[in-house]
Amino acid sequence: MLDQFREEVVTRRTRTMENLMMVFANIIMVVSAIFAMFMLQTLMMLISTHGLQAGMIVNILITLFFAASAVLLFLFRDRIRTEYEYTFTNGIMDFAQVFNNRKRKPLGTMNVRNVEACGMVASGSFNRYLNIPGVNRLNWFLNRGADLFYFYFTKEGKKTLLVIEPSNDMQDLIRKTVGPGKYQTN
Repeated sequence: MLDQFREEVVTRRTRTMENLMMVFANIIMVVSAIFAMFMLQTLMMLISTHGLQAGMIVNILITLFFAASAVLLFLFRDRIRTEYEYTFTNGIMDFAQVFNNRKRKPLGTMNVRNVEACGMVASGSFNRYLNIPGVNRLNWFLNRGADLFYFYFTKEGKKTLLVIEPSNDMQDLIRKTVGPGKYQTN
């Protein structure tokens, strides 16, 4: 028997804004770090000559702000370029979030046969499941205008509606595997 396997990486269709934000974040990070270093040097000189005075608190806070912004941008700038990875292997789907092609965060695993319903977001059945009270919605897609696909399932008593952005080939694999009556068109 042949294994059914498909792996897809979903990226933004237009990456212009991502690229601009990444450049902007790098520039702000470097400028903040340089400014914090100069402010720190100035503060050290003032403290060594005049001692610690109450008027220096504002300068200390400004220095801490720029140092913190440089560190936070260094740690979290990779999240600007986010991708989703879907892997289908014999009815088991694995989901992961990838940051800047370097850091991979596993989101979860799901047996497609265990879902209660699935289908296209554009269908009427999606709104029926979306309006269920207490449903937890997971959006693991990037492009709003894409053909979005949903899964509705209950796990440990929690109702969940998962929205992804698979290709037509992966949708066909899901339809073949999910079982009769679970793929809904209306």
